[in-house]
Amino acid sequence: MESLLISSSSSLTTSPIFSSSKHALTPKPQSLSFNSNARLVLFTCAAQQMNSPPSTAATTAEKEVKLWGGRFEESVTDAVEKFTESISFDKALYKQDIMGSKAHASMLAKQGLMSDSDRDTIIKGLEEIERQIEAGKFVWRTDREDVHMNIEAALTDLVGEPAKKLHTARSRNDQVATDFRLWCRDAIDGIISRIKNLQIAMVELALQNEGLIVPGYTHLQRAQPVLLQHLLLAYVEQLERDAGRLLDCRARVNFCPLGACALAGTGLPIDRFMTSDALGFTAPMRNSIDAVSDRDFVLELLSANSITAVHLSRLGEEWVLWASEEFGFLTPSDKVSTGSSIMPQKKNPDPMELVRGKSARVIGDLVSLLVLCKGLPHAYNRDLQEDKEPVFDSVKAIVGMLEVSAEFAQNVSFNRERIEKALPAGHLDATTLADYLVKKGIPFRTSHDIVGRSVALCVSRNCELQDLSLDELNSLHPIFDKDVYEYLGVENSIKKFRSYGSTGSECVAGQLDYWIDKLSISRER
Repeated sequence: MESLLISSSSSLTTSPIFSSSKHALTPKPQSLSFNSNARLVLFTCAAQQMNSPPSTAATTAEKEVKLWGGRFEESVTDAVEKFTESISFDKALYKQDIMGSKAHASMLAKQGLMSDSDRDTIIKGLEEIERQIEAGKFVWRTDREDVHMNIEAALTDLVGEPAKKLHTARSRNDQVATDFRLWCRDAIDGIISRIKNLQIAMVELALQNEGLIVPGYTHLQRAQPVLLQHLLLAYVEQLERDAGRLLDCRARVNFCPLGACALAGTGLPIDRFMTSDALGFTAPMRNSIDAVSDRDFVLELLSANSITAVHLSRLGEEWVLWASEEFGFLTPSDKVSTGSSIMPQKKNPDPMELVRGKSARVIGDLVSLLVLCKGLPHAYNRDLQEDKEPVFDSVKAIVGMLEVSAEFAQNVSFNRERIEKALPAGHLDATTLADYLVKKGIPFRTSHDIVGRSVALCVSRNCELQDLSLDELNSLHPIFDKDVYEYLGVENSIKKFRSYGSTGSECVAGQLDYWIDKLSISRER
């Protein structure tokens, strides 16, 4: 099966699952500021990263005794073994599992629960297993159930007796919770990097379109004129909140379950703070039952992904509309367009349609996990084996959506001539005219009525507000004067916006300056 890597560029890839990197051991600052030169987290697709599917060879011969098989007299049936295995997807956690085991072995040795020699043997064995996995030579076995048992059994095969000490003061319950938190931590870092890439692409697109006025819409009806830069920066702001939610989530993810064991902790003299520090966590989790039984941290991650997906879906919807012949405001390049198998003339903005479509699966992943968790008693339940695939799928989808949205933003142009021809329709300057009357001392509700009647007159005459003569305006109210024409027309209307955050040129320039500095974008263009 093919192996895929998501690079720091904006190319679309399909790799869902994050392998842990060395810098994941260092706690990340909880800040919304980004370093544009920061190394991006390596992403690898779990199902594709391995060169072969899990082996079932052991089930056709004499079955291997389970590591937990001491009290059992019979083996599980093939159907049960196939139904309960998770190695087909949780092997994605192999790096995190090996990291956790190395930290655990070091702690056990320090606490006198194994010798330094056994610790060194275990760590060397784990490193060899990691090399085999990354070289595609490791055989994943379904009869060994999951990533934890596969690695532990392989370690026992490799180094013998010392490996049997590794699971001292550890359960798969705290082991998988630790692995999953490490994986989610890396996933969050990678998603935030992609959010930043898209923010940069949107700001650069805004810089390329200085001064371009477009119709602003409410209810998908023409409302007021806005600068295109202002509209693009609205998405940048939303993406910043998306990144902030992920950083908030990361702060809660970053607590260590290791040492909680099955649910009650242990009477052995372990040092949970040592393993927590070694793995870059903020601290051990305070309550051992909570540590193994809750998945709120992945619910929070999937919730953040879902909100991001909704923002990206809205962007996709807007750009798909704008690329239509009916709008004609936006033209995607051939690099980000596809054709039709039957209609030779077609040029479709498929990437953004799929961004819109994939938001559904991201939202669905969240709902699946919410339903999975809603009826579980404390502490661990096997239902939680089903928590990983929705998370892996959500992360894969949101990464792809962010990547292709940035790619699309780098390969579109706006049709100034078409937009300028479309601007006069819709009386976009009507609200500015109402503001003019307010400045003359007319109450806003009265102004609203006067301008409404002005628009009705224009509709009857098939003209725009700026086409009305002063006499015609005075027939509606005598307060109109020659200076009214300084407020009419979209160009004049834009000049009148001055409130903080508005679409006025000076306001938008200030917003651009903020994002150029925050995202470390070069001002040399």
